[in-house]
Amino acid sequence: MRGSETDGPTAGTRRSTRIHVVSDVHGNVEDLARAGEGADALICLGDLVLFLDYADHSRGIFPALFGRENASRIVALRTARRFEEARALGRELWAGRDRHTEILGAVRRQYAELFAAFPTPTYATYGNVDVPHLWPEYARPGTTVLDGERVEIGGRVFGFVGGGLTSPMNTPYEISDEEYAAKVEALGRVDVLCSHIPPEVPELTYDTVARRFERGSRALLEAIRTTRPRYALFGHVHQPLVRRMRIGYTECVNVGHFASTGTPWALTW
Repeated sequence: MRGSETDGPTAGTRRSTRIHVVSDVHGNVEDLARAGEGADALICLGDLVLFLDYADHSRGIFPALFGRENASRIVALRTARRFEEARALGRELWAGRDRHTEILGAVRRQYAELFAAFPTPTYATYGNVDVPHLWPEYARPGTTVLDGERVEIGGRVFGFVGGGLTSPMNTPYEISDEEYAAKVEALGRVDVLCSHIPPEVPELTYDTVARRFERGSRALLEAIRTTRPRYALFGHVHQPLVRRMRIGYTECVNVGHFASTGTPWALTW
């Protein structure tokens, strides 16, 4: 499988453990339903919702409500970093409409399909475009939601940190640097550090298509340097300048934009 990696010897000792990891699902239900095939568990690093597809402006909640032309206008403004103009266009389009109710209704419809597609077991954390307070309604038995928490899988400790940091994009689950750092600190030492956003490293945070730096976490970077997990796994940046790099002992891996690839990243030990 593309994007797979074997960590350490497995033959002749015990049955190996295989984990599939996805991020930035953005509505790709069909491939998500197959993402756990051949694996002992699936890990999802968030961004289940598809609000606006920057590659195909006809897909997502926004064009369903306002049409492809307006979606293209928003994408062009955001790509040019004209965020205030993008917000002004949004206010104009939403005038006289119940934004909260319409968006939550669309998110609920997506979540109903996406959570139903998760295999058992799945370990998931939130992305910056997710709506955490809705997850308990849709997470079924076999799906464990973790944020600032640890779990043992196949004898290794995985730590999870969900959400994104405050940004001009103003997506649904953005939190302060301080709140995010507290969740990272709560994990302590782990074997695999799982987050939606990358550590704050320019090569890992720059999106070559959107032509901008996304927010990365300094707290994650500091945890990698001090606690030295075997792996740091993340998504968020759809077309990064560098998909993986080593920071000291730790292999940092952007597991890929699952919405477009449909292929999970695999780790076997």
